[in-house]
Amino acid sequence: MLTCKRSLLDRLIMKKKKKRKTKIGKFIKTQNQNFQKPQYEEVEEEEVEEERDEGFSLKRSAPSKSYGVQPLGNFLLSSSSSNNSRNSGLGKLYKLTDELVLDILGFLDGTDLGVLGTVSKSFYIFSNYEPLWRNLVLDNTNTNGFSFNESWKLTYVSILKPSFDMSILKGCESLRVRDFYSDYLFQSWLCASLEMKPEWLERDNIDRKCGMSVEEFVLNYEEPNKPVLLEGCIENWPALKKWKKEYLIRVCGDVRFAVGPAELKLDEYFKYSDGAREERPLYLFDPKFAEKVPVMGSDYEVPQYFREDLFAVLGKERPDYRWIIIGPAGSGSSFHIDPNSTSAWNAVIKGSKKWVLFPPEVVPPGVHPSPDGAEVACPVSIIEWFMNFYRETKSWKRRPVECVCKAGEVIFVPNGWWHLVINLEESIAITQNYVSRSNLLNVLDFLKRPNASELVSGTTDRVNLYDKFKGAIEAAFPGTIKDLELKAAEKMAEKKKPTFWESVTDSKVGAFKFSF
Repeated sequence: MLTCKRSLLDRLIMKKKKKRKTKIGKFIKTQNQNFQKPQYEEVEEEEVEEERDEGFSLKRSAPSKSYGVQPLGNFLLSSSSSNNSRNSGLGKLYKLTDELVLDILGFLDGTDLGVLGTVSKSFYIFSNYEPLWRNLVLDNTNTNGFSFNESWKLTYVSILKPSFDMSILKGCESLRVRDFYSDYLFQSWLCASLEMKPEWLERDNIDRKCGMSVEEFVLNYEEPNKPVLLEGCIENWPALKKWKKEYLIRVCGDVRFAVGPAELKLDEYFKYSDGAREERPLYLFDPKFAEKVPVMGSDYEVPQYFREDLFAVLGKERPDYRWIIIGPAGSGSSFHIDPNSTSAWNAVIKGSKKWVLFPPEVVPPGVHPSPDGAEVACPVSIIEWFMNFYRETKSWKRRPVECVCKAGEVIFVPNGWWHLVINLEESIAITQNYVSRSNLLNVLDFLKRPNASELVSGTTDRVNLYDKFKGAIEAAFPGTIKDLELKAAEKMAEKKKPTFWESVTDSKVGAFKFSF
């Protein structure tokens, strides 16, 4: 493992991280301004030293295609560099931010990007930005799949020109440009290259239970809407022993699964996941896996705690509810709330996952939901969130619930909870969303919101789902909704009742009533 703890690079990473986190770092200005050597305040320097002691480590398989890009802090501290080739190579476009330059280049096809890369050193780096080529591959393959070839650019060329001599392009990918400074491009490489820091994995404050009864689960976790990690409840699943790569490739054959916007066979996906080294690896996330390959559906069963699933009354009209999830280390899901106000369980069959969960009333740092909840803005990658925001949570009174869920373990994710998950190694999991009596009223309230047509997911009939679901529940379980509403009203009234001490206090004078 390569460590950068005492290197100049690491010192700059630490300082850059401090600036991004607090928004007061004065030594980095935007790329369009004239730079001056930084003037540090004493208190900031001490804080940087504290950060520096912890250091970062790079993955052994860290991508080498940085093309020599360095963070802007290097330019400010360098005594030999007087020019940022990023600006000189862009001509009049240098005034644009890196994000805007890449947005413009996103309108070009592969041929134009290749030609643009010969114009200048700066355009060479921008036109080789891997996500641009990834989008081109995914836009041109869709349901046809692709065979990943070391990088997205090589993959794109091999699809369009199978006879092209790839050694020519591979030689070009090793070129490095001097004096090119960009925080945005450097961070993309950095997030793809960093190992998870030990301190990001240390906290494990979730309740862990083994052999708990269903009644205990409902009373202590489902009704209070509290996460829990369950051990020993899927040890009889055939999937735990059978679901190795070779087995899955054999039983799935030519069946294609949803991978982002593409449809890939498992052998195609595993070839990609074995070779991909990027900031946001593609995730195989397919809601129809059991219908496509029935034997996979028979290799697991719903744990006893989650077998009451009231959405089942809708039959084939129910929203998507179960998925197979496969991904390499570093893949995962950034902060989100599960669809349709459902609760969920996630069972790890192979590998391990880091979970970070916040209760519904606590929005995670760096996450910005729209007022209606239809959209969520958050950091580009999961590693970026850990780098820039995880430390904040240590000082919060309401810290997140965290754990590492390993093979054979199941996590319960209550409705409305924000959660982030990242694979610490290549992982395979099954997850299902469900509705029980404990959560039925929440789901019905969600489905009848004025903007439900924008919020509801997993079904083609978003507008009528509330009426269909409520009608099916009343037909299958008469009186259930009214009983639950009555119990909810009683609980609410109980919460509003004054305590003994409140009842013996004179509200007008703030003293005790003496009534002997």
